[in-house]
Amino acid sequence: MDDKARIVAETLEPNAIISEIARRYGLRPQQVFAWRREARKQAASAQQESPAFVPAVVTAPPPEAAPTRPARARKREAARDAGVIELEIDGIAMRVGRGADAKTVAAVIRALKAMS
Repeated sequence: MDDKARIVAETLEPNAIISEIARRYGLRPQQVFAWRREARKQAASAQQESPAFVPAVVTAPPPEAAPTRPARARKREAARDAGVIELEIDGIAMRVGRGADAKTVAAVIRALKAMS
């Protein structure tokens, strides 16, 4: 390892004080900082040039369950739910029925967004 690399490595140690290290080797701290910048750039370009492989995890979506309610029940439910708004924000569902106060609904939506 050449002197320059050894000095830069020494500055990377925990609690290293660069001005003291530079003084010990008869250098200016600015020169040592420049060497550190150069070493970081070289390390970054070396990482960019080498290909990297990351593990890919593929999971199948869960099977959809067959509807368990008869069609007639769905029609009654649809009639009962007429005028109902259903929101889903990050997996949290919210149903807003007729006559709901707009300010309250807005406050609940803001709270849901803040939680996500």
